[in-house]
Amino acid sequence: MAEQEVSSYTRPLVGLVVTQGVLAILFGIAALFWPGATASIVATLFGMFVLIWGISLLVQSLIGIGKTGLWWLELVFGIAVLGLGVYLVRNPDTTLAWLILFIGFTFVIRGVVDLVQAFFSNDIAVRENKLFYIISALLGLAAGVVVLLHPAAGGLAFLWVVGLYAIVQGVVLIVLANKFQALVED
Repeated sequence: MAEQEVSSYTRPLVGLVVTQGVLAILFGIAALFWPGATASIVATLFGMFVLIWGISLLVQSLIGIGKTGLWWLELVFGIAVLGLGVYLVRNPDTTLAWLILFIGFTFVIRGVVDLVQAFFSNDIAVRENKLFYIISALLGLAAGVVVLLHPAAGGLAFLWVVGLYAIVQGVVLIVLANKFQALVED
């Protein structure tokens, strides 16, 4: 019974998680290789990424209702991320300083959510991949702290931190999706 629940819950999420990972990697590459882009373009690109990320988190949480114990935590974070994405897309002229603060807090909150899931979730998919959740959490916390502690350094360093975080987070998400797929197939 538990395997069937994992299978029915995890199978539709694998594609979403892979998509989220690929988008994170693409955003990271763009941030690293086009650092001369204006704050408006970066804000719009990141806003679209965050908007899609928020939608993906909402879908994941809604699919998890009754199947995972912490679905509501993902729902709350998804709503916050979606709101941030809508704001960023609608306000591309937002100053880089505000964008840096929003992104820094988003990374820290994502890190906290991943840590809570790693240590308190009873889901087999999370338990089997606890290390990846912890890595993702530590990356989010580290990137968030660096961004929040050095907002004035902004510019190029900011884009590098965000770009590297997005690429590593994307790879972690794709690895997790493959591990979830393997768990479903077993």
